[in-house]
Amino acid sequence: MGVGFWAEPFNALTNGAFIVTAAAILIRQQRVASADKQLCVLAILTASVGVGSFLFHTLANSWSLIADIVPIAVVIYSFFYLALARFLRLSAAVAGLSTVALIVLSPTLETLMKPLLGSSASYEPGLIATFGVAVAVPVLGRGPMPRLLVAAGIAFATALMFRMLDAPLCGTWPTGTHFIWHLLNALALGFALFAAERVRAGSRLGAVTQPPRQPLADHL
Repeated sequence: MGVGFWAEPFNALTNGAFIVTAAAILIRQQRVASADKQLCVLAILTASVGVGSFLFHTLANSWSLIADIVPIAVVIYSFFYLALARFLRLSAAVAGLSTVALIVLSPTLETLMKPLLGSSASYEPGLIATFGVAVAVPVLGRGPMPRLLVAAGIAFATALMFRMLDAPLCGTWPTGTHFIWHLLNALALGFALFAAERVRAGSRLGAVTQPPRQPLADHL
């Protein structure tokens, strides 16, 4: 590891995973008759996570730190709102108030989780937005537990583990493990967005939105 723009090449380049995740969602939405606008916005926000993190891991200054932190927070809380509305079928008002409540409570939650998660405690709302909502679905009688959302929670929890291991292992593993946090975080967002894609606003839980079938002649 050196200094300068490419001082952290692995940490910088792996942010491309967020761009790939966003592109996958946007391409899929281009193929449906009626694009899911909320999902497209979340996909663009996901891309912004990669851009912001890339800027921080290459420039490493005060404003790029903000560019690194803010997008992921916006994505987490935006997805939490969407998950409450789609998976738990809460009204926009209730989902919005619940999201505001999570934002307000997040500093307290961070303090409580600090002994367990350390500097990664601020990402605890991401676990609530995935595992928390997934568990609430059957508890509230909204249907079976969404597997893709559970997968998102598992990927995010594993990503946090590698984020936490980065500092302790940096001395013996020069590349660190922070780049794995990027890859698994992007995977978690992918699972989360695909889970939301399956449940359009106002639709039955588990209903899959698919592109309309085109006549065979159109593909010839």
